Amino acid sequence: MSQIRFAITLMLALCFLPGMLEAQGPYGRDEGQYVILSAQYGTERSHVDVTRRLKELAREDRPFRIENNIFGVDPEPRVEKVLRIFARGPNGQEQMFEYREGSVVDGAQFQGWRNGNWGEGGWRGNWRGGEDRSRGDFGRDVDSGQYLILSAQYGNERRHVDVTRRLKELARADQPFRVSNDAFGVDPAPRVSKVLRIYARDPNGRERMFEYREGRVVDGAQFRGWRRGDWGEGGWSGNWRGEERR
Repeated sequence: MSQIRFAITLMLALCFLPGMLEAQGPYGRDEGQYVILSAQYGTERSHVDVTRRLKELAREDRPFRIENNIFGVDPEPRVEKVLRIFARGPNGQEQMFEYREGSVVDGAQFQGWRNGNWGEGGWRGNWRGGEDRSRGDFGRDVDSGQYLILSAQYGNERRHVDVTRRLKELARADQPFRVSNDAFGVDPAPRVSKVLRIYARDPNGRERMFEYREGRVVDGAQFRGWRRGDWGEGGWSGNWRGEERR
């Protein structure tokens, strides 16, 4: 009789086991030990905050491969990019997890992964994972870049226009944006590839030019006073090529 009872119990357990595993999900019950603070995608020179998009992917509760399409953005075309997840461990220390393009992300080690109850501010780091006391919510720079913008020009060498005022408006939105005619409300050279050139002064007083081709994403983290817009008020002595006017 005891053998029959054991057999029945075993059969019932096997019947309910798949449902129990499915209810838990492939990663268990969101019991990872690291709490995500922020997710950034791109390169050191150009990267964007993808915390919100990562939440959407996490709620699907399955591994995914790092690529531009999955995040809907290419912060720096033709350059290998990475996803960096910044998280806090059980001891309160912050740790960075890096995933290169093409690698697969499995959220098993992150607490509350599929519930998405993470990434709600509290990160005060930078791209390299070090603490930055001038940063605010979601890890975005709060106007602490080292280059001061002098002027912004959009077009090509033959035909270009000053878009410094429009760039200020975009900067105050404090969101990365894609270089396009629509973004600047003008097409200075129809049917010709154009670029945005930002002329800035470094901490040593030297002028430098930053070029962003059409379709590329601009993130103002490296520019001082970016979202405040307290820049571009004259003082630029160069031309389209960045050479000083005599």
